[in-house]
Amino acid sequence: MDISPDVPLWQWEWIILNRTILFTWLVMAILVIGSWFITRRLTSGPRISRGQNLLEVLVMELRNQIREVSQQEPGPYMPFVGTLFLFIVVSNILSIVPGYYAPTSSISTTAALATCVFVAVPIYGIAHQGLLGYLKQYIQPSVFMLPFNIIGEFSRTLALAVRLYGNIMSGSVIGAILLGFVPLFVPILMQAFGLLTGMIQAYIFAVLAMVYIASATQNDQGPAQEQDTDNTDSQTTSTHTPTS
Repeated sequence: MDISPDVPLWQWEWIILNRTILFTWLVMAILVIGSWFITRRLTSGPRISRGQNLLEVLVMELRNQIREVSQQEPGPYMPFVGTLFLFIVVSNILSIVPGYYAPTSSISTTAALATCVFVAVPIYGIAHQGLLGYLKQYIQPSVFMLPFNIIGEFSRTLALAVRLYGNIMSGSVIGAILLGFVPLFVPILMQAFGLLTGMIQAYIFAVLAMVYIASATQNDQGPAQEQDTDNTDSQTTSTHTPTS
């Protein structure tokens, strides 16, 4: 039993093709071909295809989740967070196919996904607040918090990678062990449970990625905006207060 799918399938000098890379390419091909097949005949009429209906529901739910988490418009974050979610979901769902190994059961894949989040956070933060506005967050509430905030950036990236890898890998290992002892119904139940766990882990990964991005794109103008709102409310109240 292989704990990791990083098993070489083909090698030529320093070029190595393992199962993780192969199945990652497979998931990417399924997403690209599936997206093209569904979107090639988009329509705004009363009758739409089942694929378009499913895609619209998925996009709407993702946008609502991003809006709820970030309290911002989901447009700029939808391509990145949505791609992360779809890739992890499809990678985990395909685990029911015999001979398939989920790329997310490899620490190299989860580390790469977590690194994408690690890079995306400052990109969105700088684009939203500027370089100085983003870097100012590392010295809040005081400059003595700078090393702890930097360590926090790396630790949460490590936690993202290890959490996804541990849950997916452990589910595959437990299912393989039970298959050797109880080869009938229990592995089927574990496989169904693994699918549910895989979808939940994809949701958690996407939500955490959005939380980190939202923390980097928040403005420091919150108290000022609240003060302006209070002043507006007080002016409105004084305007409508009857005079004796």
